[in-house]
Amino acid sequence: MMERLKHECGVAMIRLLKPLEYYQQKYGTWMYGLNKLYLLMEKQHNRGQEGAGMACVKLEADPGEEYMFRERALGSGAITEIFSAVQERFRDLAPGRLADASFAKRQLPFAGEMYMGHLRYSTTGKSGLSFVHPFLRRNNWRAKNLALCGNFNMTNVDEVFADITAKGQHPRVYADTYILLEQVGHRLDRESERLYALAQAAGLQGMDITRYIEERIDVNNVLRTAAPLWDGGYVICGLTGSGEMFSMRDPWGIRPAFWYRNDEVLVVASERPVIQTAFDLEADCINELMPGQALTVRKNGTVALQQILPPRGNKACSFERIYFSRGSDKDIYKERKALGKQLVDPILEAVGHDLAHTVFSFIPNTAEVAFYGMLEGFKHRLNRQKVEEIAALDHKPTHEELERILSQYIRSEKVAIKDIKLRTFITEGNSRNDLAAHVYDITYGSLVPYEDNLVIIDDSIVRGTTLKESIIRILDRLHPRKIVLVSSSPQVRYPDYYGIDMANMNEFIAFRAAIELLKERGMESVITEVYEKCVEQKDRPKEQIVNYVTGIYAPFTDEDISRKMVEMLRPEGVSAPIEIVYQTLEGLHKACPNHPGDWYFSGEYPTPGGTKLVNRAFIHYYETVYLNEKVNNKNKTVNP
Repeated sequence: MMERLKHECGVAMIRLLKPLEYYQQKYGTWMYGLNKLYLLMEKQHNRGQEGAGMACVKLEADPGEEYMFRERALGSGAITEIFSAVQERFRDLAPGRLADASFAKRQLPFAGEMYMGHLRYSTTGKSGLSFVHPFLRRNNWRAKNLALCGNFNMTNVDEVFADITAKGQHPRVYADTYILLEQVGHRLDRESERLYALAQAAGLQGMDITRYIEERIDVNNVLRTAAPLWDGGYVICGLTGSGEMFSMRDPWGIRPAFWYRNDEVLVVASERPVIQTAFDLEADCINELMPGQALTVRKNGTVALQQILPPRGNKACSFERIYFSRGSDKDIYKERKALGKQLVDPILEAVGHDLAHTVFSFIPNTAEVAFYGMLEGFKHRLNRQKVEEIAALDHKPTHEELERILSQYIRSEKVAIKDIKLRTFITEGNSRNDLAAHVYDITYGSLVPYEDNLVIIDDSIVRGTTLKESIIRILDRLHPRKIVLVSSSPQVRYPDYYGIDMANMNEFIAFRAAIELLKERGMESVITEVYEKCVEQKDRPKEQIVNYVTGIYAPFTDEDISRKMVEMLRPEGVSAPIEIVYQTLEGLHKACPNHPGDWYFSGEYPTPGGTKLVNRAFIHYYETVYLNEKVNNKNKTVNP
């Protein structure tokens, strides 16, 4: 992706099912769970580089002893920082002391049986350590203590906020994580109080009441009362101070979660291959948490799956497959190759069927697998062409004829190189822009100037900023006969509201191109009509709102919009002809049949909250961008 999207977060959970002494004896360290959490988080580093946090709960602690621990840090090195901070606590211990699991369990922080980790990318624009997960809600009753984290973005925070404030709560921050913490925490309080009343009715007193509550508390009851209000894509994870653990997936299956269990450990993560790597497992050993399901572990180690909400159909995020998840997953690898392979025909048209004078390459690094699929597709096509050429000969081919036919090959080069990262200490705008134009470099001499076409594939073209400021300009230095930019995903036309950082209409080059086409073709009234329809329905319940923004694209073909994009993205001074080839929606679904969530391409949001927010986003665009541009253009006409 030429403009790196900040996107959904990553989660990891470990529940040890044996005493710490067991891991010390078998693996040589009671830190088995801590070390595995570190691996799970590092292997998901791609999912969040703004911050990281981890929490731990001890199952055995006396009154007056801490049993819930947390570390958080900011920045791309946050994982190393939080685990270094934990290890620093053990630095002065003698080796024998450190190897004593019983001592660790009684005396050392983070020597527990339950671990939870989180990697964060902000999708709300709110940053700082106070927004890094896990979040804690503390109480003197262990069962009411809650650590919460998740990979989520709620589209109806206003409704959840109204619900909990109507019950008398006063959240300190208006953000979905804080509000969810208070909502789930409130339901956890009620569950604990329900059991307290039963314990009293049974004549129990003192610590017997505590034990009664902790042995019977059921987080499924908590989720059943909290989750029906949630609208969005989510995997919510939590630990309670009394030893309950849970992970729940949204009923549309938008955000991913996987789990594994043996007799020693239960583990949860956002991606399958990280569990495979950390625990040396085959893919078939890993389970997927299904839509609306919760995976829970009781204090006594009992593991259960519960259907908290009825499934609402499969709307698993296709961007996970195209870009976000690690390509080391066996299915994702095949799907990304298929995405590239399916683009052979339109690319062939774009280069005039001239494979002999075409060089294929990719934008590093996530498009590499789609590049291999594209090459594979062209190799198959060329092999068929060779067979047809030989079969068309009306005589036994000579050695020279066979050599000429068989020597044809698909030319591929590493043309684009990701050279540097912009240093954050450079803050002056023009300096940053100048350096950003040099993030990518090229391999000089990789094609024949003015003779070879250059086909370069990326996983998606979203905003187009880096294309215009850097990529196209440096590719033109090679003097290709034609540049063909290929996107293995369809045109991104609509904002995402389920955890990906793209929420503003005007960010998308496809949207801006459609707006320009409407202006050029005398159809600007369509923009106002869409706005008026959006305004007319903005106060309706979210379930009644329609996505009228699709009307912006309705008059045009995909090719119309792609051609307009080329005009808008062509830097001044670039002489080579340019064409953009996009994946089709049909091609996307063919390559990724089990992940049909495509709302950023199609506008078909899986939840009412998503449709409500795209409606709001277009109103915001019209009132703050479109009208301002009209006023500015009018002023320029009056005062040239």
